[in-house]
Amino acid sequence: MTISYMNYASPDVKFAYDVNKSLFFKKDAQNYINVLGVGQLNTLGNSSILDIYLSKGNTVEPHIHQNANELVYCIQGEVAVSLINPFTNELLNYTIKPGQVVNIPQSWWHYETAAADQTHLIAIFDAPTPEVIFGSDILRLTPPEVLAHSYCLDVNKVKETLAPIKDTVIIGPPNNCSQQQQRNEHLNGAYHQDPTVNPYQAQYQQPTYCPYHQQYHPAQNQRGFF
Repeated sequence: MTISYMNYASPDVKFAYDVNKSLFFKKDAQNYINVLGVGQLNTLGNSSILDIYLSKGNTVEPHIHQNANELVYCIQGEVAVSLINPFTNELLNYTIKPGQVVNIPQSWWHYETAAADQTHLIAIFDAPTPEVIFGSDILRLTPPEVLAHSYCLDVNKVKETLAPIKDTVIIGPPNNCSQQQQRNEHLNGAYHQDPTVNPYQAQYQQPTYCPYHQQYHPAQNQRGFF
């Protein structure tokens, strides 16, 4: 049980708040995130939320929440939630619709991609403020030479590939992405080999996808990418 040191007789105590007034990030009118934590509502205690709106094909970029577990609840639309289980090295994919949830343990690498326009999600955290480390920051702040050396890559190709990442992305692809069509085609192929199958119509509990072997492996039987 959360121990509260709030003075509930204080004139500064707040019990209600309009989350629409607390913008965390905005890509455009269809893709944005509002936040609610103790900074906005001081009686919350050990809980907080992100109020997420996405249009089809937009992704909350890969990230971790280093201080909290996250429960993703779909209010409207459809979203593919992907996470890596660090204990089994499995990439797990779950496509959820209104009323369905995905639980993401603290510090697990994950991302969400809208499979329909006007997708609305609530991410619920067991922390006063949801802290986050975004993949774009890891990529842009790690020297290309370190990545190239660590993974035996061509340093010039690494620099060229990562050069467009100038800021934290949060919701991608960025508006100035000249390769958006190419990325969308890649995304479609990343979910299914069969081009006649719509990747956004996947079942509620997806099998694990193996990006290296271009095939699926059932999550319950697979203990790694291979």
